[in-house]
Amino acid sequence: MKNKLKYIFFFFGACAFAQESDSTEVAYKKRVLESTEIDFLASYYKQDGVHSSVSGGMGSEKLTDLASNIVVAIPLNDDDVLTVDMGLSAYTSASSSNINPFNATGASGGGDDDDDDDDDRANTGPYGTPWQASSGASAQDVLGTAVINYSHSSDDRNLIWNADVSFSNEYDYTSFGFGGGISKLFNNKNSEVSIKGNVYLDQWRPIYPTELHEYGVYGNNFQNQGYFQGVDIIDQNGLTSNSYLPSSFEQWKTTNRNSYAASFGFSQVATKKMQFSIFFDLLQQEGMLSTPYHRVYFADKANYYIGQAQYIPVYESSQNKGVYQLADDIERLPGTRFKLPFGGRLNYYLNERFSLRTYYRYYWDDWGITSHTASLELPIKLSDKFTVFPMYRYYVQNQSKYFAPYETHLSTEKFYTSDYDLSSFSANQYGFGVSYTDIFMGSRIWKLGIKNIDLRYNHYNRSDGLKSNIVSFGIKFVMQ
Repeated sequence: MKNKLKYIFFFFGACAFAQESDSTEVAYKKRVLESTEIDFLASYYKQDGVHSSVSGGMGSEKLTDLASNIVVAIPLNDDDVLTVDMGLSAYTSASSSNINPFNATGASGGGDDDDDDDDDRANTGPYGTPWQASSGASAQDVLGTAVINYSHSSDDRNLIWNADVSFSNEYDYTSFGFGGGISKLFNNKNSEVSIKGNVYLDQWRPIYPTELHEYGVYGNNFQNQGYFQGVDIIDQNGLTSNSYLPSSFEQWKTTNRNSYAASFGFSQVATKKMQFSIFFDLLQQEGMLSTPYHRVYFADKANYYIGQAQYIPVYESSQNKGVYQLADDIERLPGTRFKLPFGGRLNYYLNERFSLRTYYRYYWDDWGITSHTASLELPIKLSDKFTVFPMYRYYVQNQSKYFAPYETHLSTEKFYTSDYDLSSFSANQYGFGVSYTDIFMGSRIWKLGIKNIDLRYNHYNRSDGLKSNIVSFGIKFVMQ
């Protein structure tokens, strides 16, 4: 509904300026933004799956995330607007908790935290499982973000430019970005071309899987020092072994990740009822593009574990409640990646009750992934203030040339990952939303007039078993 309102304001604004197009001077200049606007946004996200990339492409992907944002748009004068967007996102993740899958003392230890009869078994040593969350510090984190944007409109409102800076931080990752763009309207504001660019200078603080971290610190003798001192490592047959040696592993020397993006767009009001836009982006990434805590297991290397040997035969199922396989290496991906997405939108006004919004995007990158995205939304206007909008989105991609499932890669390969985000899959997303809009702001809280309230729900189902649900809520206020 927000987009629809923007279109309404844009349409009447275009008509007003069109009536003055014969004048050599602008007799009246409407403010770009009349009053300060405040958006409060919140969402709750929950997912589950069976292909944890932290556990080498197999294991629980349970995750919950609670996010909130506040966006304040402040008119500085008739032409300039300053927008500040600040957000917090707090998540808990079974998958990332297994960066260290072991509990309590030594490499692990301690009791089972579920409600089954295994609680009274003898736990003589550490154990873990890719199918349950660990109690490690990496089980949860908080992401903080901030974006500041400044925009300026020309007197005739046909030229708009903006600049922005951004910052985000979580436990192991920091991002700093800056960019800007320019838009030109013409043909009585029925046509618009835009170009924008952004640069992101990011920095990893790498966290490695526990066994590989210890190997990196102590070398070949790591089993007799530090975290693993006195801990038994067992082989595929459940026998104690000293042969585990992840010699393929070495710590990253470069931990930066830089991204450069350029976007180009064109939009056109084609008829009284139809509007369309097209876009394409160019994106280049350089640096540490692998995730340092994603394990990889090689088909041509022997398997070694920590935990209870009786669970080795059912390691790849959720019946495994007490053994964890030690990594051969972390994922290794090229230090550059070029991405090229392009697509378009078409919006059509059917009648006073129904509108149609469509979207398509094609994506290609030099890691071998191509994908197609198509979505459809049908806003239904129930009254002057209420609109409902069912929606559907379909996505399909082929896999990266560097992807292979759990225990399929060979140690002779240069690049490898078992992250299923880089695999072949298709996905369906179904959603529904309700929007309340009051352009006259008859409802208010204190000195804040309520302009818009938006509530949405989406269900996502991926062919590799990943499922998720998200509920989002937004409310826009105008200072009065």
